Amino acid sequence: MQLFYNPDITENTSEFSFSKEESNHIVKVLRKNMGDTLHITNGEGWLFTAKITLADLKNCLVKIIEKSFQPKKNYQLHLAVAPTKMNDRYEWFLEKATEIGIDTITPIICEHSERKIIKTDRFEKIVQSAMKQSLHYYLPKLNEPILFKDFINQDFNGDLFIAHCEESDKKSLKNEIKSESNTTILIGPEGDFSVKEIKMAMENKFIPVTLGDTRLRTETAAIVACHSVAFINE
Repeated sequence: MQLFYNPDITENTSEFSFSKEESNHIVKVLRKNMGDTLHITNGEGWLFTAKITLADLKNCLVKIIEKSFQPKKNYQLHLAVAPTKMNDRYEWFLEKATEIGIDTITPIICEHSERKIIKTDRFEKIVQSAMKQSLHYYLPKLNEPILFKDFINQDFNGDLFIAHCEESDKKSLKNEIKSESNTTILIGPEGDFSVKEIKMAMENKFIPVTLGDTRLRTETAAIVACHSVAFINE
């Protein structure tokens, strides 16, 4: 099944038109014609089955013929991950985390971050593409970048963890994850969190954890954390 994404569709929509860009893709690239069936999600749990009523390159019209709703899973995962020096590594993380199943992503700017200016437009497109490819019906929320000190002082719901490389007392993440529990995990930059940031996180009830015996790149650590939570909740 090929999945399309349109955030403007609701359960009350009966017909709608795709954008010029997507209409061209549907009609010219995919060679879809009037009467063909498309599957669409609005990223909020709905799957719509629609038939093309007008196969126009600039304005492809469809009529909704069936709809179904998938409830949210019984846990929510929020990863706050420092941007990597190379953008493609962070983009890889976004793609894979979306495929595995993540709910919220926040880029956090830390003391040791080498990249401090982030443009999320391309990130958003990658998340949307990964959602469609993996046939998820919920679009992960991609927050705007935020300073670590501002992020850490927010109100959080559920279990809180910070993964760092400092030689200190840490618990194993896989042993701390609880099934059906909301979870927030902090992943630091290439230079790790600063001692000050680790202390600040602990003061805000984040539990220090390790992801294993080897030192992982930022994007790898984020994927390991994401999969660990998903695995426990299978």
